[in-house]
Amino acid sequence: MDQEFEYQQMLAGELYLASSILPENRSMPGKILAQKINRLPIENRAEIVAQERKLFGKTGDNFYIKPPLSVCYGNHVEVGDNFYANLDCIFLDINRIVIGDNVLVGPRVNFYTAGHPIDAAVRQTGLEFGYPIVVEDNVWIGGSVTILPGITIGENSIVGAGAVVTKDVPKNTIVGGNPARVIRKISAQDHQFWQEKLTQYRQMHASK
Repeated sequence: MDQEFEYQQMLAGELYLASSILPENRSMPGKILAQKINRLPIENRAEIVAQERKLFGKTGDNFYIKPPLSVCYGNHVEVGDNFYANLDCIFLDINRIVIGDNVLVGPRVNFYTAGHPIDAAVRQTGLEFGYPIVVEDNVWIGGSVTILPGITIGENSIVGAGAVVTKDVPKNTIVGGNPARVIRKISAQDHQFWQEKLTQYRQMHASK
């Protein structure tokens, strides 16, 4: 049997056997690099970012993840511009995690692409699967959120702290709870309110 088959199955979202993946395609290098990042002095931000860029498959401008962080592979994660994630985030990236521009992630957020068969007999074989996660532009994910396999979070949306996201999140919405549900749409009134706050801030800042 071609053992490379298992790795391709994994990325395709099909059943695969992790123990049969070739050594060069296993997750250990990413875990080792993540451990190295977590041991760096927190004040050495430039070195942390440099190592995080090596860890992830793609990173944009103005990128930072506050250690400690955890990954499965690391190189299956793609991140756009202006990305910040607070401490203790987990990127369980046996499949792709694709994150757009201008995304903010709170502490202890879990991106779980991995899953196991519902049928116990199949589960006992050791076979598992993974589905990709997509986070579109301008999303804010609150602390301690868990995002399950196969989820897409639509642009401009907010996921409230502690939510467990089991279904796709529509764009321009606020969701929360377990399982996460739409609380409300983000409105023109929200836009107006925060634009006024921004103008007020800029005026006060200019006067100092």
